[in-house]
Amino acid sequence: MAHGADSLKSILFALAANFAIFLAKLAAALFTGSGAMLAEAVHSLADTGNQGLLLLGIRQAKRPPSSDYPLGHGKEIYFWSFIVALILFSMGGLFSIYEGYHKLHDPEPLKAPFVALAVLLFSLAAESMSLWGCVREVNKERGGRSFVRWFRETRNSALLVVFGEDIAALLGLAFAAAAVLLTIVTGNPFYDALGSIVIGALLVTVALFISLETKSLLVGQGVDPATKQAMADLLSGRPEVERVLNLLTLQLGEDVMVAVKARMRPAGSEQQLIANINACEQALKAAFPQVQFLFFEPDLFD
Repeated sequence: MAHGADSLKSILFALAANFAIFLAKLAAALFTGSGAMLAEAVHSLADTGNQGLLLLGIRQAKRPPSSDYPLGHGKEIYFWSFIVALILFSMGGLFSIYEGYHKLHDPEPLKAPFVALAVLLFSLAAESMSLWGCVREVNKERGGRSFVRWFRETRNSALLVVFGEDIAALLGLAFAAAAVLLTIVTGNPFYDALGSIVIGALLVTVALFISLETKSLLVGQGVDPATKQAMADLLSGRPEVERVLNLLTLQLGEDVMVAVKARMRPAGSEQQLIANINACEQALKAAFPQVQFLFFEPDLFD
């Protein structure tokens, strides 16, 4: 996880935006009877709760190591990110699909559709601000990578979840606005129901992508390939190291565990070999401050 990106700031942006949007959407859904609007209200409520779970995960992940958890609790953020994906799938996606299905079989005309459009415009503005705040943090760690590649390679699950939610929210709002407009123009509530189903399918899709990425982190991913290569290059360039035989990493939330096996250059004595290893460890931790657990093994062969 890149320490330049502030996940907490992105979560707070999203929390404030989603709660305000939920209140506006719920009022509009009750006033207009729009199924697409109700689906969007439930989506925003789920997102608001999700931000709370991510904040809980960040807090839990900061607990110090103990005898039962010698590598700390950093991976707790992955668990809560996965729970968020499940909530997005169920409360957001499946509920929206159900609501659309219900409206198809029991259609109701929209009341005050222009109120719904006004709320959607407000929601689009609020979600755009949330996404803007999130993208600012994403840009701090993605470098020259595309957003898709960053999404696949990032180890920052909290930022990944907020980014996915914000994208889904903006697209969902666009679909909801189109559904309401088509209903106004045609007078047919079918489009409102269809909009709810499309929003649900979108949320299910995004939730599946988020869950797949967080599942990989839960199972035990190492650092991203570029960071691992930079670590190997640093050690290979050290005068004390003849050759890096193996380098293993494990991402632990914000922290990283590294295990190194290296063929060291002749040191003359055990004390000097130990000093050389310590120098390599200090250099690696200085260059990569996220490395909190480092195990260094001198050897001749892998």
